[in-house]
Amino acid sequence: MKANIAFWVKALKTVPRVSKEEWTGMDIVSKWLVATRASVFIMTSISCAIGGLLAFAYGSFNLVNFIICFLGLNFAHASNNLINDWIDHRKGIDKENYFRALYGPQLLEHQFVSPKVFAVYTLTTLLVAIFCGIYLIVSGTQLTFLLMVSGLFFLLFYTWPLKHLGLGEPSVILVWGPLMIGGTFYVAANNHWSWEVAALGAVYAIGPASVIFGKHIDKLQQDKEKGVHTLPVIIGEKVSRFSVITLWIIQYIIFIILVLNKTLTFPVLLILFAIPTLISTIKPYSKKRPETRPENYNQNVWPLYLVRFAFVYNRRFSLFFMLGLILHIIFIKIGWFI
Repeated sequence: MKANIAFWVKALKTVPRVSKEEWTGMDIVSKWLVATRASVFIMTSISCAIGGLLAFAYGSFNLVNFIICFLGLNFAHASNNLINDWIDHRKGIDKENYFRALYGPQLLEHQFVSPKVFAVYTLTTLLVAIFCGIYLIVSGTQLTFLLMVSGLFFLLFYTWPLKHLGLGEPSVILVWGPLMIGGTFYVAANNHWSWEVAALGAVYAIGPASVIFGKHIDKLQQDKEKGVHTLPVIIGEKVSRFSVITLWIIQYIIFIILVLNKTLTFPVLLILFAIPTLISTIKPYSKKRPETRPENYNQNVWPLYLVRFAFVYNRRFSLFFMLGLILHIIFIKIGWFI
């Protein structure tokens, strides 16, 4: 079957809505990208890249370890998305036009594939992630093993029970921050652990956590009816919305403090160019989420709403942060900052 590179690019940017007939005619890569909801991999890729950049700045950069880690983390993320769909299907959560089944294909719920074929997708994806982890463990230390076990714990138990106990958002901060950024730094810097990098990772991970927060607010009512106690279900819609806004503001404050105390250098303040996007994102977050699609809102995106604004903002913030971090490293390397 002919590869459809244009569709691959589309699937990496958004969650395509495809019919069962369209699915049947797709190449295997396109199917995998749709099944794993690959558009969200950018959050994992950026966290991994941040860890790699900081390792390069540290002065001991292992390119092979970085590439293996980058591949392993993205396949681990893909595995988590597949496991999420499998568990929610088995528990009956995605039945009857539940939120997940509305914004993109849920392969099992929409009967695009049999449970056996879905298991092949999941196990193959998970094995790639595990093999990458094994390589890093063999060439690493006991801490590498502990980092992989910690990541595996969140991969397998995020959907249940962590998300059901209101621990989804805190888990994302831990995973996309200390584990991903700190862990990538560790293996790429030839087994050098840094608590400073781990802490910096936790601050950055506020962004990915806000995306998950937004998604859980979007489906708060459906989760409540299904007995899924995400954090927004527990603390309520209004508190959740303003909690996200508060987290974004705190993120800026912490990064500004890190620049002022010279932990980071002024190029990192390029993140301030994301403030216009932040302001436009705060607007929908400051109001109750609409129960029906607003008249001027893209029908191909609905029922994704707050999560979409958070995703677009986080991508903008992350790209400015990455650019600032690259300049920060260049200036240090050429001796502009001591």
